Amino acid sequence: MGEILVTNGLHKSYKKHTALKSLSISVKQGQIYGLLGPNGSGKTTTLGILLGVIKADGGSFSWFGKGELDENRNNIGALLETPNFYPYLNAIDNLKIVAAIKSLDNTKERIEKVLKRVDLWKRKKATFKTYSLGMKQRLAIAGAILADPDVLVLDEPTNGLDPQGIAEIRSLILDIAAEGKTIIIASHILDEIEKMCTHVAILKDGALIREATLDEIMIQDKVLCVGSDHREELRLAIEKIPQLKFFKDLDPHMLVTVDGEISNAAVNKMFAENGVYLNTLMLHKKNLESTFLEIVNK
Repeated sequence: MGEILVTNGLHKSYKKHTALKSLSISVKQGQIYGLLGPNGSGKTTTLGILLGVIKADGGSFSWFGKGELDENRNNIGALLETPNFYPYLNAIDNLKIVAAIKSLDNTKERIEKVLKRVDLWKRKKATFKTYSLGMKQRLAIAGAILADPDVLVLDEPTNGLDPQGIAEIRSLILDIAAEGKTIIIASHILDEIEKMCTHVAILKDGALIREATLDEIMIQDKVLCVGSDHREELRLAIEKIPQLKFFKDLDPHMLVTVDGEISNAAVNKMFAENGVYLNTLMLHKKNLESTFLEIVNK
């Protein structure tokens, strides 16, 4: 697979606040690439720089192996933050404006195709102000794919949506990706990233913590749920045992991380040697959220 995007040491500061610290990532063709991190981690700043909305203080990036040329954005569809359309115009008229801005031909055919694609064709004559938030997001994606770009860049595409809206946007993104498109998604909703992405980059305070495939990210130390009749002694034992690391309090139990090569029987023995006898010892099923917390807290 060819490289779609490469960044090298991207840096951005606002007065005394550093929003991005020497960010270097690589996105290849066909990937669904997630930028993960809490609010303020640098996700939106990164996308703003890559789309020419924000000027970096240092570093460089290259789209399609062609550097930072403005013309690269002709092959990129983007949705940054809140969808912006004229509230009193319907879907067709709003997309006609998008087509004109992008100097597209075959406007009628393109608009019909994308509105059917995002399941808004039946509401094509309804004004934008009457749309639900989920419908507004789908119209924004329709505008982003109107020029049939090879890359789609989405900033928090499911933010604020109800469960049905989230499922609809997720299904749409996966459907578009199935055509071989490359998709870059910035989000703090880890459950959705886990269901969509093939590759992820984890950001914290503007710095890259980890970049890998989703499968590689998920292969961290195993998490065990442990419990004892004496919680304070249990916590003290966790602090004393070097092979264990406290992860989370799930009163009355606690989660600890341990190397996957260490057996549960060995863990039980470690506690017993420290005078703590467990009444609970079981593997805790991990998800991207627990793995993410494990990585950023290291």
